[in-house]
Amino acid sequence: MFNYFDNHKESMRKVDTAWLRMESPSNLMMITGLMFLDKLPDYQNFLQMIEKNFLSYRRFKQKAVISTGGTYWQDDEFFDIKGHVRRVALPGKADYAELQDFVSDLASTPLDKAKPLWQFHIVENYDKGPVLVSRIHHCYADGIALIQVLLSMTSADRKKSLELTPESNNKEHHRKLGMLKSVINPAKKQFNNSLKIANQIKELGAEAFANPALIEKGVSEIADIAGELFNALTLPDDPPTVFKAKLSVRKNAAWAESIELGKVKAIAYATGTTVNDVLISNLAGALRKYMLKVGENPDDIVINATVPVNLRPLEHAKNLGNHFGLVFLKLPIFESNPLKRLSYIHDEMNELKKSKQAIVSFGLLSAIGMAPAAVQTMLLDQFSQKATTVLTNVPGPQVPLYISGTRVEKIMFWVPQNGTIGMGISILSYNGKVEFGLIVDKNLVSDPENVIKEFPNQFEHLMDCLMMHPWDGQIHADILD
Repeated sequence: MFNYFDNHKESMRKVDTAWLRMESPSNLMMITGLMFLDKLPDYQNFLQMIEKNFLSYRRFKQKAVISTGGTYWQDDEFFDIKGHVRRVALPGKADYAELQDFVSDLASTPLDKAKPLWQFHIVENYDKGPVLVSRIHHCYADGIALIQVLLSMTSADRKKSLELTPESNNKEHHRKLGMLKSVINPAKKQFNNSLKIANQIKELGAEAFANPALIEKGVSEIADIAGELFNALTLPDDPPTVFKAKLSVRKNAAWAESIELGKVKAIAYATGTTVNDVLISNLAGALRKYMLKVGENPDDIVINATVPVNLRPLEHAKNLGNHFGLVFLKLPIFESNPLKRLSYIHDEMNELKKSKQAIVSFGLLSAIGMAPAAVQTMLLDQFSQKATTVLTNVPGPQVPLYISGTRVEKIMFWVPQNGTIGMGISILSYNGKVEFGLIVDKNLVSDPENVIKEFPNQFEHLMDCLMMHPWDGQIHADILD
């Protein structure tokens, strides 16, 4: 529950404060998304749709303010929708390279803190059709909440999408929420536990900040709650690689060709694994392939990805904010055998399902959200040294959606990184297809398109291996890159 102050101010949740203060010149805390459309939306109709639906979430008319008195949301008395929704044209051939440069520029440019922290850019002349580029600061919402926002702006019917209002949208609401149930509902128990633990950490954290001697004496409650965190922070730092080095202030974004979700499901079924296992094992193969290409030896290397885990019950999805924890997932880039990689990832994912890392990290973010900025930076830098990339895998709607009279052909997004992590990998399924996105610091990888193109290539390689060596529950050592 928010506390209300005068002059239309609302206190910001501590976990959202952490994401707001986490921003640095090297890592801006924006979620950047693309929607590829079948035709150009009418600008005035689009503005009306944003006004009626997107802005029905009051938060998006509020600024995020950091002051000596605390962190809070404040209504923007000078709000102008045209300052947030812009039409743009790409230069030159307006092809993949031009769109890639444009998105990379946006991902490297901070949002204006004097305004609510979001923007939409309608790219009118991309050679494959119009594109809607969105930027929303992470302090407003996490990925699951933003899917809910997306659904509120769309319809499964082209004509209805032109007349959309929150009231008419409610008629489709039950169907749309059904698209998210498999993602959200399993986390209900975890969410309740995370709230309890977050409250405990905040209370004990406040005491510890006021009296650091408590930590030295070993307060049992703090020790119990922080056990999983201690295990994570005592992990060795990830090794320096082409994907882990000093960061600049420039991000490069890229995306791959879509692959059929049905084919991924078929491989998962045939091998007794999951869709996530298959996709992530292909990711590890793609990173390995690129390292070999640039002359690095990955054979003895395991790197960690921090993976957001949803802790949000279905009924909370519309409330925005951040309700997720983070876990460390080992990526076996040392492994050349695609079936061994799949088996390794399957085992790792099963272990993570038993872990409390996500719940504890949610509580940690709540606690450090009230810590001095220097302490937060120190903790986050230490945390981020343990990983090379942020990895998200979001199941989206499996029916075609329409926004402001246009069909959404493809959806892609890029997640922000924090601390010293310089790479983010996004996997999203939509309308029977799987999409792959990569964003990486320019000082690490100047040609991310050559990394991302390996994602579907690795999937085809895995399919070929299974066709040559039907799965019998055994790993075939002779199947190599």
